[in-house]
Amino acid sequence: MRWFCGLVLVVGLVFGGGNGHPQEDLVVNLPGQPKVGFRQFAGYVDVDLKAGRSLFYYFVEAEEDPDHKPLSLWLNGGPGCSSMGGGAFTELGPFFPRGDGRGLRRNSNSWNRASNLLFVESPAGVGWSYSNTSSDYTCGDASTARDMHTFMLNWYEKFPEFKSRELFLTGESYAGHYVPQLAVALLDHNVHATGFKFNLKGVAIGNPLLRLDRDVPATYEFFWSHGMISDEIGLAIMNKCDFDDYTFSDPHNESDGCNQAITEANGIVGEYINNYDVILDVCYPSIVEQELRLRKMATKISVGVDVCMSYERRFYFNLPEVQKALHANRTNLPYSWSMCSGVLNYSDTDGNIDILPLLKRIIQNQMAVWIFSGDQDSVVPLLGSRTLVRELAHDLEFKVTVPYGAWFHKGQVGGWATEYGNLLTFATVRGAAHMVPYAQPSRALHLFSSFVRGRRLPNSTHPSIDD
Repeated sequence: MRWFCGLVLVVGLVFGGGNGHPQEDLVVNLPGQPKVGFRQFAGYVDVDLKAGRSLFYYFVEAEEDPDHKPLSLWLNGGPGCSSMGGGAFTELGPFFPRGDGRGLRRNSNSWNRASNLLFVESPAGVGWSYSNTSSDYTCGDASTARDMHTFMLNWYEKFPEFKSRELFLTGESYAGHYVPQLAVALLDHNVHATGFKFNLKGVAIGNPLLRLDRDVPATYEFFWSHGMISDEIGLAIMNKCDFDDYTFSDPHNESDGCNQAITEANGIVGEYINNYDVILDVCYPSIVEQELRLRKMATKISVGVDVCMSYERRFYFNLPEVQKALHANRTNLPYSWSMCSGVLNYSDTDGNIDILPLLKRIIQNQMAVWIFSGDQDSVVPLLGSRTLVRELAHDLEFKVTVPYGAWFHKGQVGGWATEYGNLLTFATVRGAAHMVPYAQPSRALHLFSSFVRGRRLPNSTHPSIDD
């Protein structure tokens, strides 16, 4: 009997990547992981064999009925920050790090309740993604989109059953550049391809950088409207700063009066406010790192959120047994895993690219575009994003299909939303941060589920199937 059980275990490990999944990438069990019924895969996809450039991925099957659910790609921004550390293990993936940094706890609002999830550390130089050619670490939006296009083609060779599955592209922050540019690259592929074509269905981006000259002044408007700076400072910034000339490469290329007002504003807001979530408490790293070393529970809770999760995550990902379980760090990189890359030399001018024309083309290809904003984010505030979406709708000659109003989740206001035509939606998530699923996990899951299922957000308190 023992021999039979052992044989079953061996067969399960050898053929654990069934249904076309690569068994060598199967994650059997992560250290300290709660038991789950879905499978996980992780490993590398080569995007340039000659240069030795390879991107690390983490794939999680849908919790139920994965064979009939879509595939959703998630990218974090930065530029140069990790989708593993952000989306996968802090926001919308199935696990969060435990307070002691040595295990995991279940995320009951993981987006794999609605979709299969794919996270990629992009570009090379982020997280465990790497290149053997050091010049590859000097990169920008165009090269990142090209590599992600290649990645997707090669990933589908590992997981061929997803080639015909609906594909949704999602992300946040600088993914406002990554996601639309990748979407356009996939559309270009489809135009020229005689064989395989991507079954791309939609794009959803949270608190996205879309136009720098609009998103930057919105930060100071947010500070003023939330009582974080005075009337005098707010008026000085609006009167003395010409944000039309604001550049990603030189954000201080302004008049002395403008620079002085911005400096005063930033000083008043201070360092004890998390600009990505102004209602969230801050974590004191010296205390939490000491507790992690001493194997104590380091979790600090603020408004139901673990504000020290980033330190616990970094500790966990740098455990050798975790990297082994994830098939990560196969080249023994000369640096530790970190949330945002310390080796990347990303273009300091690409942030100035206007993304609205790309979104317009995506919509003209009959794909849904959702822009959603956590309303407590001062870095890329809803004030700028909402205006840009309205201008995009005007350019497309879309009429308002759903007037701006509250949407509901579990009998409470989940946020506010409006729809233009039948393809363009703007929605806020009440009480959420720059990282929407981190601060408001249940509302974020409801929004995402509605997006991938092609449903409008509910405008009444009547319970829905997602509640």
